[in-house]
Amino acid sequence: MADQYENIIVMGKSGAGKQPRIDVLTRTFGLRQLSTGDIFRKYLGLFNELGDERDLSRFHDAEADGFIPDDEIKKALNIAGRDDADGIVLGLKARYFVDQGLFVPDRITNALFESAFKSMGCRGVVLDGYPRTVDQAKFLVSLVERANVKLDAIMLVENEDDAIIERTMGRRICKSCGEVFHLEFRPPPEERMFECKSECDIVQRSDDTVDSLKARLNEFATKTQPALDFLLEKGIPIYRVPGNLPDYSPDAVQASVFEVMGIR
Repeated sequence: MADQYENIIVMGKSGAGKQPRIDVLTRTFGLRQLSTGDIFRKYLGLFNELGDERDLSRFHDAEADGFIPDDEIKKALNIAGRDDADGIVLGLKARYFVDQGLFVPDRITNALFESAFKSMGCRGVVLDGYPRTVDQAKFLVSLVERANVKLDAIMLVENEDDAIIERTMGRRICKSCGEVFHLEFRPPPEERMFECKSECDIVQRSDDTVDSLKARLNEFATKTQPALDFLLEKGIPIYRVPGNLPDYSPDAVQASVFEVMGIR
């Protein structure tokens, strides 16, 4: 079963319940999760490790609406010849926009994804959080064609907006180890978790507010739904899995995934 799928995209509204389904796919098929959050943390981290706090606008050509050549950036940062030089440059470009509170443009997000995807051999991956726009979806289709690999399926976790808001407001996270809990479905432990380096510090995410959730739901409708429609037009099979279950135990989540995939 481990070789049955090359790559699967998991999509759904923010808070729909994607991670439990991703866990089933990685556990069952031996796939590896590749999330946009991890990608940005990795490449931003590569640049941040340099400790260069100078104004990044010196690397950006405002008139051309682009960055100066990569070789010039590497020379200015004194990283030419390093194995991770390309990654550092990508991290710099992403941070340029992050520092200004701007969305990272698709062209930069695509380059970050391509670098990370290729580092994983372009196969055996669960794509999480990518693609989110039509331009990203078009880039992904072109990338897999060039890499001669497949997008076997899309798993769409479906959930109503009201249910998402209600469920997400109960989400909690441990600041020490990053483990995610839910006050109803997966209550945090009373004692310190083994993974924690210190006492568990259970908090609600700062962006888990009704207003921010509604903004993310609107973003899915206006940006990600068209990307999904584009992928479906390309003939990629889709598995529609319910996000809300009467029983939200790990066994029930796995059973719901297996059912839509036709696994007995």
